[in-house]
Order: sequence, then structure tokens, then C-alpha cells
Amino acid sequence: MAAGAIDNLKLAIESILFVADDPVEIAAFAKVTGRREEDIVEAIEAVAVDYQARGLRIQRTGAAVQMVTAPEASPFVEQFLGVDEDQRISHAALETLAIIAYKQPLSRQVIEAIRGVNCDRALASLKARGLVTEVGRASTAGRPYLYGTTFRFLEHFGLEKPGDLPPLPDLPQDPGARSQEEEEEAEARSQEPGEGLGAGRQRPKDE
Repeated sequence: MAAGAIDNLKLAIESILFVADDPVEIAAFAKVTGRREEDIVEAIEAVAVDYQARGLRIQRTGAAVQMVTAPEASPFVEQFLGVDEDQRISHAALETLAIIAYKQPLSRQVIEAIRGVNCDRALASLKARGLVTEVGRASTAGRPYLYGTTFRFLEHFGLEKPGDLPPLPDLPQDPGARSQEEEEEAEARSQEPGEGLGAGRQRPKDE
């Protein structure tokens, strides 16, 4: 796009984000401005770069965008607003959150297969904090919910988009490791009569 065109588009995007109460879909920007979604994305990326040295940030996840305060300014913003929220997250919940963040979207069954313990309590805690949410359903038997991170997750950890997560260290490949689809199929088979955990046994709960 020409410099003048992208500047006008940036102006429109900033103004809409400033007045929006919720994240704004890329398609909504395109409809309002009459521009292609590709042009919208280009302008949003330009706005995000402009904000790097300022007190605001542009957060993006999937096809939605929102404007937030810079994470390094959070102590001042919280003091001004009188926020006194306990930000501590249990070790079990952090483990579950890390799995979701790096492997999303995935089902509870797959999370439990990776962690080796029941994750109901951890998931409930993360959902209550608004850090994860249901983003769809798996195509396997029972169509379990698939979980992914939220805008609140990005805010909590000072990220602009999920792709800004630090890379995982290179680990030796486990020859016995199974894909998400294989894990979900194994979970479905384990629920068939005569299989599974067996009568009277329960998975260990999160500590």
C-alpha cells in the first residue's frame, strides 16, 4: 500500500480499537473501511511496531485484535486503578497452561495424557482466571472440547501474540511419543467396556 493509504488505515484502526470494549475481528475492520483483510493485517502490524516504544500495545490472536496497556506499565496502572488481585497460579495450573499454550488447541484428555494426572481442577482455575477457554471440539468420539489461550493470557504474560512465546529447548525425540490424534484415539478406546482405569481406581488429582 502507498504511504498515505496505510496511514489513513492505521488512523481508522487505532480509533476503532480505542473505543472498542472487546477484541475486534479483522473482518470487522475490513467491512468498516472497505479494504481487503490483507491490507488490514499490514496496517495492524504497522500500528503494533509504532506502539513498541509507547505505553500501549496491540495484541493479536487468531483473527481478532485489541489495544492494551504496556506490560511494563502494569504496576502504575494497577496502583492507579486500585487493583489488588492475587496473581499466584499453582504449579499444577502452570504446567497445564504451558501445555495448552504450546500445543493448542488440544483436549483435556490429551493434556492429562501428557501430564499423567487429572487436570479438571487446573483447567477450572485457568478458565476462572480467563487464561484459557474452549475454542472448538475434537473430531474424535464424544467430541471433547479443545482448549486454547485467551487475550487475558497474552496480557498476563506480556505477549502481543501466541507466536511470541519463547521457543522450547530441543529435546530428544521420544520414539514412543504419540500425536494428538493418537492420544485422543487412545483415550476413546480406554473408555470402552472392559478397558480404562478399572473399577474402584481413580486418577491422581492435581496437588
